[in-house]
Amino acid sequence: MNTFKVQKRDMETKAKKLRREGYVTGNLFGKEIEGSVLLKIERKEAERMQRECMKGSQVMLDLDGQSYDVLIKEMDYDPAKNMLLEIDFQALVSDEKVHSVAEIILHNKEKVIGGIVEELLTEVAYKALPKDLVEKVEIDCSELHVGDTLKVSDLAIAKNQNIDITTHLDTPVLNVIVARSAEGDEEAAEEDAAEEAK
Repeated sequence: MNTFKVQKRDMETKAKKLRREGYVTGNLFGKEIEGSVLLKIERKEAERMQRECMKGSQVMLDLDGQSYDVLIKEMDYDPAKNMLLEIDFQALVSDEKVHSVAEIILHNKEKVIGGIVEELLTEVAYKALPKDLVEKVEIDCSELHVGDTLKVSDLAIAKNQNIDITTHLDTPVLNVIVARSAEGDEEAAEEDAAEEAK
């Protein structure tokens, strides 16, 4: 499991000042932590976390020499500034189920013959014990055909007895729709041109 170094943040120092100084702010909370611990993370370390992990990833935090097994709950990113602002972590307790999300990743979309995969859902929400956490759900699209629909209930994660899915099981994950061929597009364009010429 990935380990990242974080530091306690001084309450007196404003987040904006810390960001100017090259830090990303954070919060650590959990059942066995009173209130929450305000954190600061060196930007380089935070950006490594962003590259290697995602919302719903389980990681270790090294806070002043003490290790915490945590779940990344939120990554607050400002696309306008192209900048990571804040990361929230939930400290895990072995016997406590936590709410998390698994990212849906589609493979081999280009192998669907005559069809285009239309992704309708990007993540599945669920509850599980720390030992059963799932970071991503991978789907191989190469076996799919035009007209196929996958729902949350069809995913492997939904069949795992140790995981309580909180996204509705009937929610569609993807559809395979007919791909309009380039030839068809040309014919349609010619028909349109003929109509306009009348």
